[in-house]
Amino acid sequence: MEEEKKTVSTKKPERTEKNNNRKPNNKRRPNNRPTKMYDEIVLDTKAVVKVTKGGRQRRFQAVVLVGDKKGLVGLGIGKANEISEAVKKARQDAQKNIVRVSIVDNRTIAHEMTKDEGATKVIIKPASAGTGLVAGSAVRSVLEIAGYRDIISKSLGARSKINMARATINALLSIKTIDQVCEERGKTREEILD
Repeated sequence: MEEEKKTVSTKKPERTEKNNNRKPNNKRRPNNRPTKMYDEIVLDTKAVVKVTKGGRQRRFQAVVLVGDKKGLVGLGIGKANEISEAVKKARQDAQKNIVRVSIVDNRTIAHEMTKDEGATKVIIKPASAGTGLVAGSAVRSVLEIAGYRDIISKSLGARSKINMARATINALLSIKTIDQVCEERGKTREEILD
């Protein structure tokens, strides 16, 4: 019996005209898309424990604020076995949750606003030029990273940093500028101000 020898070709297949015209598929890959760079503040890190039948599972929680100091701000929370991983997850979560807030005269807000989150109550008020940020811990961090320079605030109730930050962001989102009110009512600026 004769043994047939099979030859294996090491040549690459020739490119057809169809393959030559193909564009690189960079648009579908999420790793190739440009990411905006935001300023970042690590608001809080703490150890959290989950009790299971096998014992206590210790992890870390991080709360991160991101923003561009021009009206964009986001809050994110991340949990992981190490602090650095928790901060990384929180940063990614914050970038997903970025919102735009209105800034009047590049320094303050249009009017007073009060918001609750859990047992925390935050009051923010516009201030005259040169006043600065009169605010405590988490509220100050949110206002700084959003780009405000002159605001007076007061925090009442619980002092949870997450709830204070959420209440502040919700208050900033609830504020309406004169232009927004004019658009909703269908009137001119002069009619509303008179």
